[in-house]
Amino acid sequence: MNAIDFVHEQLNTKTTLPKFKAGDNITVNYKIVEGVKERIQSFKGDVIKHQGVGATASFTVRKISDGIGVERLFPIFSPNIESIVLHKVGRVKRAKLYFLRERSGKSARIKEKRMAVGTKKKVKAPAKAAQAKPTTEEAPVS
Repeated sequence: MNAIDFVHEQLNTKTTLPKFKAGDNITVNYKIVEGVKERIQSFKGDVIKHQGVGATASFTVRKISDGIGVERLFPIFSPNIESIVLHKVGRVKRAKLYFLRERSGKSARIKEKRMAVGTKKKVKAPAKAAQAKPTTEEAPVS
């Protein structure tokens, strides 16, 4: 029974990917097979679109390489995707960012969505603790 569970677990493991959407800046680490050798290559860029549901879901990442725009389409459930790292969450108003293809320079930038980080509140000491009698160590010696 233990061997059956092991094989089932090996075949049905789904990697947990971070939730991302169009406008986010991510790095996709994917496997490249060259002959017998296998290596991991990273592709860092902005998500242009996220489409499909289930096994056919995919997303497109765009980056600028040597002044030329490069887009790559990745299936979400591809066994060749090693990991996805989310760097910045973009603030956009559209689901498909095709307008970035015609833009270059500063106009092609995507604003970052800033997240509020919770700060710890200071807890005030009770009033009675401040009026406590001094201990023997704090009492003056005569």
